[in-house]
Amino acid sequence: MSAQAARDSRQIVVLKFGGSSLATSELRDLAAQRVVESLRSGHAPIVVASAIGRTPDPYATDSLLALAQTAPDGPNRDLLLACGETIAAAVLAEALEAKGIKALALTGAQAGITTDGSHGDAAIRSVDARRVRELLAAGVTPIIAGFQGVTEDGVITTLGRGGSDLTAVALAEALGSVPVDVYTDVDGVMTADPRRVSDAHTIATLTSEELSELASHGARVMHDKAAEVAHRSHLPLRVRGLRSGVGTEISDDAEIDRAHPVTGIAAIDGYTFVHASPEGAGGASGWERALFKSLAEENISIDCVNVNAAGVFFIVADAQFDAAQRSLTGQPISLRARRECAKISIVGAGMRGTPGVVYRVVDALSSAGVTIIHSTDSNITVSVLVPGAQAAVAENALHEYFGLKG
Repeated sequence: MSAQAARDSRQIVVLKFGGSSLATSELRDLAAQRVVESLRSGHAPIVVASAIGRTPDPYATDSLLALAQTAPDGPNRDLLLACGETIAAAVLAEALEAKGIKALALTGAQAGITTDGSHGDAAIRSVDARRVRELLAAGVTPIIAGFQGVTEDGVITTLGRGGSDLTAVALAEALGSVPVDVYTDVDGVMTADPRRVSDAHTIATLTSEELSELASHGARVMHDKAAEVAHRSHLPLRVRGLRSGVGTEISDDAEIDRAHPVTGIAAIDGYTFVHASPEGAGGASGWERALFKSLAEENISIDCVNVNAAGVFFIVADAQFDAAQRSLTGQPISLRARRECAKISIVGAGMRGTPGVVYRVVDALSSAGVTIIHSTDSNITVSVLVPGAQAAVAENALHEYFGLKG
């Protein structure tokens, strides 16, 4: 077999390295070694790099943002922030060159990632992977700056915090749903946040639906849009520790344990719980529609929505509550609000069709003395709103009650 034929027969894989996995020269050398291992195993790796380190590291995203703290979302701010990933890609490419591996750093634009013009949180419109395929065919490993793309008229955009994950899965999807390995500073997806739940441990296998739910409900495992793309495209995905190489396998074929229906717990704090009801006996008709229309027109995101005879219930980020309240001024409704709440979500494919899960949530939290303010549920997720001061107690109580200890 010729060298060209051997290159053409290799399995393409996408390797994504988080910023904390590139924070030091020793870690960058280890990341480069992971790429070398992939090449030696017969793969054709495409690498996606996040900005190096975290604040106060000089090229971390927040460090760059501090250079223009008052800059609004826009082309100038996006160009500034995109520098972090561009630097990381170039540095990692040179680390590979030093090991004798041909590598070339590319910006998101050079890698063919086209987005809309929503600066700060752009959506990927298309991925033209021809340049990436050409490099692979030439025996060159592409090192792509994550978190960024370009509009059709050539303006740099960024994809939102954690957007390098989205770069990786979008490339994988465009290349035919190829496997993705996400390298982080922890050993895979955890049953809960180890900073608040001391006995949290790595989940061996997850379905892509579970990953998507955990990410969308606050687990720091993957960018929520990236997890959604991975679920939609059925991407073979692993989240692995950079040092250990072990982690979590994400697959639609993951075994579902009905005896232990909960797979993991996610939490987000900083919410306000709102109860809206019509003023006066009976109230005016159509007030619910007017309420939701006003919130939508002001781009105010709400969650955990419930509409019933007692009124409309929802949660909104604390930072957006004042704007939400202003948007509803003049409507024939009264608002009651409770600030500084936390949303705790349990996720598990085994919950689908399993009776008694909500009872067990209530039993666990009541026994721990946690106040339940509000709750919502879907097929594989139950979310409860609790006082923010009780969030850690709630997480630990649910983690223990549902047998998630390692």
